[in-house]
Amino acid sequence: MLNIIKGMMSMNKFDTYVQQLKYEVLKEVIKKAYDDDLASCYKDIPKKISPGPKPIARCCVYKDRAIIEERITLAMGGNKENPNSVEVIDIACDECPAEGMYVTPACRGCLVHRCVEACPKNAISIVNHKSYIDKEKCIECGKCVSVCPYSAIIKQERPCVKACKVDAISIDEDKKAKINNDKCISCGACVYQCPFGAISDKSYILEAIDILRKSDNNKNYNVYAVIAPSIAGQFDNVKPEQVVTGIMKLGFHQVVEAALGADITLYNEAKEFKEKGILTTSCCPSFVMYVEKNFPELVKYISSSVSPMVYAAELIKHSDPTAKVIFIGPCTSKKMEYKLEKTKGAIDSVISFEELQAFLDAKEINMEELEETVLNNASFYGRIFAKSGGIKEGIEAVAKEQFEIEDLKPVAMNGITDCKVNLLKLKMGKSLDNFFEGMACDGGCLNGALCIHHGPKNVVEIDKFGKQAKEQDIKNSINLYKLNSKKEDKDE
Repeated sequence: MLNIIKGMMSMNKFDTYVQQLKYEVLKEVIKKAYDDDLASCYKDIPKKISPGPKPIARCCVYKDRAIIEERITLAMGGNKENPNSVEVIDIACDECPAEGMYVTPACRGCLVHRCVEACPKNAISIVNHKSYIDKEKCIECGKCVSVCPYSAIIKQERPCVKACKVDAISIDEDKKAKINNDKCISCGACVYQCPFGAISDKSYILEAIDILRKSDNNKNYNVYAVIAPSIAGQFDNVKPEQVVTGIMKLGFHQVVEAALGADITLYNEAKEFKEKGILTTSCCPSFVMYVEKNFPELVKYISSSVSPMVYAAELIKHSDPTAKVIFIGPCTSKKMEYKLEKTKGAIDSVISFEELQAFLDAKEINMEELEETVLNNASFYGRIFAKSGGIKEGIEAVAKEQFEIEDLKPVAMNGITDCKVNLLKLKMGKSLDNFFEGMACDGGCLNGALCIHHGPKNVVEIDKFGKQAKEQDIKNSINLYKLNSKKEDKDE
């Protein structure tokens, strides 16, 4: 089994085997779509990916195939009645141990019994010279963990539960993960952290393919791709300019940087800050949802600006009203955002970097062999939006240069835990800051759940990509935005 997994991993470079398996399913679904043979997906794909007789990942080939069938459903759009972009594959969610306090073999049966004394519910006793925890009495306070001199007691948490910083995941009576949509902010942290891939994003790749095919090679309407700046460094041995060429070969009319929309966001947020005096960013939909669901009294501080993705799409549709726009990025929450009422109509579909890789390989496009298509849509500041602190850098420059703001005190909130700390300070009137950059993913968009790669290297690549921008400030981007705005006013 291990050799089979290693063989699959060698075919493409993803961080995890789970990503690789998702990719294999997506690639085959895309091929079937272009062959007009989607009806055979459930019959052919599971057997192709897990041919047997040995399983590739689970206890038997039949379970392998059953899980692959569920992944096919997600690749084809998932549960249409579930508004969340993230779903649980029940049959895949069965390998995690029970949660709670656990005594490890490291327990030495010491004489001081600090764990017994520390327990407020008398849930710990000594059995056969070892600590024993009565699960019925235990309240999982963790006091025994902190006092054990051997660190022999640990608190076991499911990776998905641990990853979710908004307590949206619980475990049902069948020991399956369950997502509470009322709490979930679609950040996708659980998607990347689940070791078995039992939580996954639903794909809209078929929707994107349908848009491309109906355009008839851009004869009926033009199809634009808006790419997130976090694309830098996502594809091994390939420059962003080669990725752009690859996207064009998929049938897109033009590729536009979401970073152009980020430039516009910077300008509008600086302008709004000057009027309000306190502001949070609005570019991360998961952060916006977090504030709305957990700090409703702070909603008034959220910028009224739409996200960079939406601004870029609006610019496109101002100049080409019949255009269709597909966003390509690292984010599960973008798959939620484009369906929201307030953004509906700007973006026509969303696909991830993972899905883009599957799309390119399904169409047998080798990016390493492609020429470079230069991008000059955005500024340095727009491109570094992808990293935590990038908006902070940008707003500091724009506020000073464009609006002569002197009292700006920005803070970069890196991940939901950091957001919570800083928002609590703002709520209590104890914050010394007045501009809040909110990013749901630790490190920013460059560590989005649907990135091909995650880690410190991405920061280096984003900075490099930013420095390659033709424009080092946002003046030209803003001039383009103003021209389009005037055109819109004139049309009205």
